[in-house]
Amino acid sequence: MSRKYFGTDGIRGRVGQYPVTADFALRLGWATGKALAGRGQNKVLIGKDTRISGYMFESALEAGLVAAGVDAVMLGPMPTPAIAYLTRTFRACAGIVISASHNPYHDNGIKFFSDSGEKLDDAIEQEIEQWLDKPMDCVPAEDLGKVRRLADARGRYIEFCKSRVPDHFRLNGWKIVVDCAHGATYHIAPSVFEELGADVIPMGIEPDGFNINDGVGSTSPEAMQQAVVEHQADLGIAFDGDGDRVMMADRSGRLYDGDALLFVLAKHGHQSGQLSGGVVGTLMSNLGLELALRQWQVPFVRTKVGDRYVMEALKQEGWLLGGESSGHLICRAATTTGDGLVASLRVLYALSELGATLEEATRDYEMLPQVLRNVPVGQRFDPLSAEAVVAAVRSAEERLGGSGRVLLRASGTEPLIRVMVEGRDSGLIHQLAEELAQVVAAHAPG
Repeated sequence: MSRKYFGTDGIRGRVGQYPVTADFALRLGWATGKALAGRGQNKVLIGKDTRISGYMFESALEAGLVAAGVDAVMLGPMPTPAIAYLTRTFRACAGIVISASHNPYHDNGIKFFSDSGEKLDDAIEQEIEQWLDKPMDCVPAEDLGKVRRLADARGRYIEFCKSRVPDHFRLNGWKIVVDCAHGATYHIAPSVFEELGADVIPMGIEPDGFNINDGVGSTSPEAMQQAVVEHQADLGIAFDGDGDRVMMADRSGRLYDGDALLFVLAKHGHQSGQLSGGVVGTLMSNLGLELALRQWQVPFVRTKVGDRYVMEALKQEGWLLGGESSGHLICRAATTTGDGLVASLRVLYALSELGATLEEATRDYEMLPQVLRNVPVGQRFDPLSAEAVVAAVRSAEERLGGSGRVLLRASGTEPLIRVMVEGRDSGLIHQLAEELAQVVAAHAPG
């Protein structure tokens, strides 16, 4: 069944533009309540990040759920992975997240977790869509849902994060810059590291509804990198607006993306015998990660871009570790979804066990240069459907001589073809990327 409203990660877009509107959120809450109430379940958790439109959407969703006869438990500003955790432990039938992740404040979105803290089952999403197309009604007054606020949500999640590393693990003597992107981790992340003994230099902890991800956080890590150097910190950690992505910097301010952090986790898992299989990345994961893992005979599988695809592959393979270069890291031994805070703690624990700094732990990981070109097209198409493009890709791969990689893919959100070339020779990959972009542009339809 094709989906009318839900994308690969819920519903997202510009606030005020359909379907990211108050009236749609009201109907979505009602439709969700109807779909869940029909299964004999009647409690849903609602959390949000710090963007100003969150007030509007949480109120609308709450009203819709109550009208359908379902109770709502309000969490307030909480990281996306915290809502997944609380949904599971609170025995709720679903969790709703109001967030547009790393996007600016004028965007927002709504996504769901199941009672197990994972992505909502496709069958339930389809049933919600069916209810969305029906006239909205209201249950009798005596059957209306009730609403309450979970006062200790913050404390519960802080304790959960700390429990994801061994009890003996301490951060005493560490000076750490923690950048919360003026987002959902602003009142949580500094406390987690402080309670583990670190000297924390917090930043991005003054959300005003408009400054989420604005010049701070994992999508703009330069401020964190500079703060590490200025404060002579041991390292820096930057989260995105909803707390499911993480980037780090070492004491010199050098940045480590998701691929590098995934390597540290895999290295520790391999050396300790806890890796349990291989590692899952995406089509955009750096070739250097794959080559480094190959030296240890650790299998590496690539999926389409998106943490949901990484999770699907991990389940299929029965593996525990995967992630994206953007900083989505999934540690299935610790949690059910990508969690920036938990992942950062796991990296710090890995470093302590390896007895190494970030720089030392990644010396045997060579990040190969990547060049990305976005080619505007009149309409989306499969670039490999053109024989000339296929021939150009084959020629580029031959010139790379097995020490590089070429990837062409259509953007899922814009009329663009993304051309990526990766290899050890920076000059060559720039040249090949330009040549391939020209071929794609010349053979695009329209």
